[in-house]
Amino acid sequence: METKRFTIYFTSDLHGYIYPTDYRSREARDIGLFKCASQFHKDGNTLIIDGGDILQGSPLGAFCHDTLGDASRFAEMMNRCGYDYVTLGNHDFNYGMSYLDTYLNALRARCVCENVRWDDAGVRFPARIHTLENGLRIGIVGIVTDYVNIWERPEHLSGITISDPLLAARAALETLRGQVDITLGIYHGGFERDLATGRVLSSTHENVAYRLCQELDFDILLTGHQHMTVHGQTLNGTFVVQPADRGQEFLRVEAAVSGTEKRFTSETISAGGDCRREWLEEFAGMEHGAQNWLDQVVGHLPRPLQPDTPLHMAAEGSGLPDLFNAVQLWASGAQLSAASLANDVAGLPQVVRRRDLLIAYPYTNTLSVLQITGAVLRQALERSAEYFTRNDDGSLRVSDCFLEPKVEHYNYDYYAGVSYTYDISRPVGQRVTSLTVAGTPVKADDVFTICLNSYRASGTGGYGCYVGCPVVREIGTEMSDLLLEYFKQYGDVMPDIHSNFRVLS
Repeated sequence: METKRFTIYFTSDLHGYIYPTDYRSREARDIGLFKCASQFHKDGNTLIIDGGDILQGSPLGAFCHDTLGDASRFAEMMNRCGYDYVTLGNHDFNYGMSYLDTYLNALRARCVCENVRWDDAGVRFPARIHTLENGLRIGIVGIVTDYVNIWERPEHLSGITISDPLLAARAALETLRGQVDITLGIYHGGFERDLATGRVLSSTHENVAYRLCQELDFDILLTGHQHMTVHGQTLNGTFVVQPADRGQEFLRVEAAVSGTEKRFTSETISAGGDCRREWLEEFAGMEHGAQNWLDQVVGHLPRPLQPDTPLHMAAEGSGLPDLFNAVQLWASGAQLSAASLANDVAGLPQVVRRRDLLIAYPYTNTLSVLQITGAVLRQALERSAEYFTRNDDGSLRVSDCFLEPKVEHYNYDYYAGVSYTYDISRPVGQRVTSLTVAGTPVKADDVFTICLNSYRASGTGGYGCYVGCPVVREIGTEMSDLLLEYFKQYGDVMPDIHSNFRVLS
């Protein structure tokens, strides 16, 4: 029987990294879409696919949104690279549906995202059947984590509903049954269990790829969102892969189909080599504009704010979250504030450019002011205290629950307006041994206002204690814009509000 073959090139979580730069400088690096796509080799039996989160996350993405006002240039870049199909990631909704539509309307690739529905109507981006040159019929289903509903501002989801991805994928597979030779899922979500042992890593439904493989019968499942490399393995009969973020690598999946026999292999290929010159030249105006925009000086600091290792900053404090908390308190008028740092922490030099601020705070978060009790505050602090565990010699290290299945240093919070002590020798949930506000011990029924970014205010990251707390105020301005405004007003007189906290091992 004839064996038919096909190839998939898969990227995900590019986060606006197109050119070979990390934007921390103008130097070229082995990173970005063009470094990956210059290695694609396409024919009639090849599919080029992206798993979402393309529009937000890099300074180029911020420049495109803030100065151009539409995302069509990102679509043109994807078009040049030959993409056939994309699904949507949670961050693709960060700037609202009208902005997202400027991308989709200019995109030649088909968008598949089965659990994005028109309000009270049908699927907006339904599954597709793609027939290859060799005659193989590929049924392609896209889905996105429904935690978009938790993280995103309601106005950014105007006109659509995002439903349960597992149920949507199951229904799509039923419609494809008997019509295709291969079923292919593109899931902007990751794995809730360890792939080697099956051990449960998360009890939420943010990531359900393991369940998808247990309960459904996709032949191939392309995953994303977790920014971790899954080189390629078979899980409950489904072949699964995932690339790292920012175009650091891509997956090449090879398939061979002979009758009912299907064989899949994959290779993880690092970004590298030369970018196609015509791509670099075509979009050079946008890239140069972004670099010049990023180099604009926005303020000064009395001293540089240098990063350290995540563990050292969490245990000893850092001027970076102090700055973020200062801005949140200034913008909100709240009594307390909590802020976190990105996984890949960037410091701030004494002369601060827009580039520095956008790298130090890369998210599109807005702010919320909640009314909380002393009991809620203690629960939040106990969650942050879970970040630490001890080695055999008693020294501190980062707890595995913040490292697996996804590195989540950003779920450790630094607090302002409150003094506290963590004793890591004590059991999880009983580590806050002192807790005061304005020098007074906090009682369970005390009431405070706290400013949080929109991600944390949703309860995400293990902070379910905030869910249901009264919302005092919503601040619709993005945190990056508030940082810029703060620098305009205060420049080189940054207040020292470093929280009085200690971590005892």
